[in-house]
Amino acid sequence: MSYEAKLMQMKKLVKKKIPKTTEIETERKHIIPPSPPYEEQWLSEGLVKEENEYGTVYKRVINYDLHYEHGNYQLAGLLHTVERWKEAKEIHPLSPNFDRPLVFFDTETTGLKGAGTLIFLMGFIEYTETSFTLTQYVLPGPDHEAAFLYATNLWKTPMSIVMYNGKSFDMPQVQTRWTMNRDALPPLLKHTEIDLLHGSKRIWKNEMATFKLTAVEEEQLGFFRDGDIPGYMAPIIYQDAVKNGRAEMLMKVLLHNEWDILSLVTLYIRSTDMLLLDTAHATSNAETNIGKWFTDLKSYGRSKEILQRIIVEYGNDEPRAHFHIAFILKREGQYAEALDSFLIAAYGLTGRERVIACEELTKLYEHRMNELHNALKWTMIAISITAKDTDISQCFKIRMGNAFNHREMRLRRKLFPGEAQ
Repeated sequence: MSYEAKLMQMKKLVKKKIPKTTEIETERKHIIPPSPPYEEQWLSEGLVKEENEYGTVYKRVINYDLHYEHGNYQLAGLLHTVERWKEAKEIHPLSPNFDRPLVFFDTETTGLKGAGTLIFLMGFIEYTETSFTLTQYVLPGPDHEAAFLYATNLWKTPMSIVMYNGKSFDMPQVQTRWTMNRDALPPLLKHTEIDLLHGSKRIWKNEMATFKLTAVEEEQLGFFRDGDIPGYMAPIIYQDAVKNGRAEMLMKVLLHNEWDILSLVTLYIRSTDMLLLDTAHATSNAETNIGKWFTDLKSYGRSKEILQRIIVEYGNDEPRAHFHIAFILKREGQYAEALDSFLIAAYGLTGRERVIACEELTKLYEHRMNELHNALKWTMIAISITAKDTDISQCFKIRMGNAFNHREMRLRRKLFPGEAQ
């Protein structure tokens, strides 16, 4: 046999022996990892084993009756909250998608970022007929990650998911882990995301020093944690539970997560009350922030209603309400009323908003009231304020200073056409 013929014969043998890549991948997909050796220790602490086609996951399920209290609120208030959103028919970032189940969701992870960061705990609370059900899924280890993700049904049912910083952290983490397991899992669905961190910052801006969930719980919900673990300890406790099987401290992580999710329910109730109910207890600052939020959403009627109520109650003591309603009045062509509100804002505010109020006064006096002397007067006031105010950024100071200088020269040309500028 020639040398070439021998090579061809060997080539045929190689083809027969080496399976195709797709066959290898198919075999890998169906390899189910065994349950971890510490299973009995985890089950003894109250976790329940669940198996699916990808492996094992452990879970904890708790039912709460409608009258369960978390801080100052009963969970039953959520039913009224959903009804209020339906009645209001508002297009708002906190409004749920009524065609999807409303679920409150939080995660615990082994780190803050990076492809190596694992989600080891996912918790969901959902209203089910006559009670609220919390389901927490715990990852046994990296080799069971596909089973862990699959068990959550995030691939199965589109949901309205309420989170705290979830748009920036929780859901991107879920998407990353899903991508890492994309060859095994069904595609992750697109869910409606409602982020209460964003809502809290909009409502309580200028009122709270920090927007950590624990601070919001204490100041707005009346809930104080007793015996909670620090958040940074959660990944350390989990890794110890996986390495040594000790689940006693792991249950404290689950309690931490449970409190997080219960707070999401009551914070959603509290936030909706403030947004949609005139009788909700709120400071003038928070109400003004809410009015501004509706303005930004172009819900001008709702915004004007809120701001007018504040002005009736507080008068000139809440100049920010005058500042924001002035833009609505100007938009409606009520220039004299807008002028009055901008004057109150210019005398009562500080910083950036005061400078903007002055600018609006110069515009109204020049272009709507045809009072050029007053336009020039407020231009000069604005130049002085802009130069002296230490609460505004240098960039804003330069930009507004240049604009006011140009306006001054134009007004002087109109008022004194024969004089050299």
